Amino acid sequence: MPTAVPTPDPNAEVLSRCLPPLDLIAAQVRDALAEDVGTGDLTAGLLPAEATARAEVITREDAVLCGRAWFDEVFRQLDPEVSVDWQARDGESVRAGQRLCTLAGRLRPLLTGERTALNCLQLLSGTATRARRYADAVAGLPVRILDTRKTLPGLRRQQKYAVVCGGCDNHRMGLFDAILIKENHISAAGSISAAIAAARRLTEDLTVGIPVEIEVESLAGLREALEAGVEQVLLDNFDLPELRRAVELTAGRARLEASGGISHERLRMIAETGVDAISIGGLTKHVEAVDLSMRLVTPSV
Repeated sequence: MPTAVPTPDPNAEVLSRCLPPLDLIAAQVRDALAEDVGTGDLTAGLLPAEATARAEVITREDAVLCGRAWFDEVFRQLDPEVSVDWQARDGESVRAGQRLCTLAGRLRPLLTGERTALNCLQLLSGTATRARRYADAVAGLPVRILDTRKTLPGLRRQQKYAVVCGGCDNHRMGLFDAILIKENHISAAGSISAAIAAARRLTEDLTVGIPVEIEVESLAGLREALEAGVEQVLLDNFDLPELRRAVELTAGRARLEASGGISHERLRMIAETGVDAISIGGLTKHVEAVDLSMRLVTPSV
């Protein structure tokens, strides 16, 4: 069976910075185990308490691996003596049939944690795999592919980490770390200019700079935003000719982000218009888990 050959990982530092804090990962795993194990694993109770075994996890399809920290934490909480030996890293491309890791320890916790651990790994690997497809589509172009807040409830930190594992970038984490003025905000403020002015008043007393971005739906809206001096503009559902014209009008005065109805098939054409970034909700809201399997290889009862 093929196994990964370890190679230097230039992205290790980036992934380390994006990995959620270990206490958050532990809390997320506790919640996941609680919903599956509840008051106890009834089926595992059929097995001898001291029986031990070895197991392996393989992928049944090509993918980008993501989620090792959550997988490891499942077994750490169930039995710290369970060992996990990884043959692939987060962010690494793996091939169908490849062994991802081997486990060894008491049989009961191995089987109790199997489903929760695989759920974490297959979901995040699915997000990372999708992100890699989008990153590959614009390879060689000076554009960033960004995720959005369209994440699964309660799983935002995990999914945004997976996006980075796949080679794309994070937009704001939530409503607290950046200002994005959208259609309803503009409507409530009265105009694009008024909304930008209100954002400036809100942020002028902050000691840490908060990014301000505004969404526009037309070239006229873009002109108004540029006249107001905004630094980032989201171009919502612009077609290709409009995107090219927007880049010409802006002439580097603001960073431009294309968004809305972005498909994989059109991605490179959109990137070639010269926009600085493209945000894609489908990176995280369209979930297709990777097919993984865990099998005992040396049970001992």
